[in-house]
Amino acid sequence: MGKISKGQKCSVVGCDSPAIRSLPADAVIRVGLNVEGGRRAYLCREHYKEYKRRTKKERKLEKWKFMG
Repeated sequence: MGKISKGQKCSVVGCDSPAIRSLPADAVIRVGLNVEGGRRAYLCREHYKEYKRRTKKERKLEKWKFMG
């Protein structure tokens, strides 16, 4: 069993919602979300949507790099 299924809370400072995703903390910090320390960042639904919104351009460029 992973930490999310055990009821891990969101790692973003000030948020107390249950987490749905686990990502590398440095990637989450790089996009500007303020997370508490550790190697992994646990994000709730709202903060995961924010992470995806902020990394959309990066992900699109990565996809194009492998297609061409």
